[in-house]
Amino acid sequence: MDVPPLRFPGFSVEWERVKVSDLLDFFSTNSLSWDMLNYENGKILNLHYGLIHKDLPTIVNMKDANLPFINNDKIPKNYTICESGDVAFADASEDTNDVGKAIEFINIDRDIVCGLHTIHGRDKTDITVDGFKGYLFSSKAYHNQIRRIAQGTKIYSISSKNMDEIYLGIPSKREQEKIFALLYAIDRRIATQNKIIEDLKKLKSAIIETEILHNTEADIIQLSNICNEAKQIKEEKPTYERIITVRLHAKGVCRSTAENLELGATQYYIRNSGQLIYGKQNFHNGAIGLIPDTLDKGLTSKDIPSFDINSNICNPTYLLYQLQHPSFYEPVEAFTTGSGSKRLKEKDFLSLQIKLPSKDKQDKIAYSITKISDKIEFENQILTLFQKQCQYLLSQMFI
Repeated sequence: MDVPPLRFPGFSVEWERVKVSDLLDFFSTNSLSWDMLNYENGKILNLHYGLIHKDLPTIVNMKDANLPFINNDKIPKNYTICESGDVAFADASEDTNDVGKAIEFINIDRDIVCGLHTIHGRDKTDITVDGFKGYLFSSKAYHNQIRRIAQGTKIYSISSKNMDEIYLGIPSKREQEKIFALLYAIDRRIATQNKIIEDLKKLKSAIIETEILHNTEADIIQLSNICNEAKQIKEEKPTYERIITVRLHAKGVCRSTAENLELGATQYYIRNSGQLIYGKQNFHNGAIGLIPDTLDKGLTSKDIPSFDINSNICNPTYLLYQLQHPSFYEPVEAFTTGSGSKRLKEKDFLSLQIKLPSKDKQDKIAYSITKISDKIEFENQILTLFQKQCQYLLSQMFI
């Protein structure tokens, strides 16, 4: 039977296979760039393809959506105003998974037009309900076909003519309504989950700002007062599996995935868990972290030196939160030296100044921030589950 693998109970009628070009009418769109748009004021809102790729959900509910206005002196002479139930596709992308990505408008209460690199479509058959098409064009059944017909090498593209080659299944309107209600509820929950995570990140950032970076009661000391360069123990028989590195933008320590490592050409040194390491060439890009227990006895070259922290006077986690903040590590680029690839030498690193309150205060601050970090990780795991659930349904509920 012509039905999807997963359906709601009570539905048994086969779906109708429809060519997308028979389902939708297509309208011309404008080519306005970002410098012709603004978020302050105007008469007409504009959908730029970049918003489809990055910011907008599958269903764009205009009761709470934020789109830019067209600058009043750039309004095109001819345009088609979007209606509730209209869909818009991004016609170009560097990724075949994103070319043809679609959104659907609902609850439109303002004038909106489709802009640069979009395809504007409208149901001309009246066989779909508002909201269903957004998920239909997000389904695996749709994207599998789009990937086969997308053209290009570095940039992949489609046009409205390609819709002649795509066939999708359409159920009864009652079944469409149930599919839309389920997926829209999950999407709204995902939006809520993202808001929870964003608020936790703001809370974490605020605590770091107020309790660490702008703590007026803390002493100002050099790192050399709490850190010393660790003893250099050579590893005579290094293996790829033990080589570790420190990621940019304060993303911590991990196993190296570099494919061009030459074990015989570089001397490696043993690093211990709890030690602080940084990348000499990229400290100012946030390449600094603490070695976790899981990477104990990992190996780095001299370009990633290690330091022991005096934990009697300094909480290592508190220290890391301070060092990993952009306002701390970015200005350090001024201390890098050398021709070609500039490096932050060990002596210059140890001369950097930090703010250090009492050990008891450090412990409390580090504990609070770590708890928030753990909460963010937990909420991210929940977000991933919702996203996987949505992707599963999009792969199983459409044909």
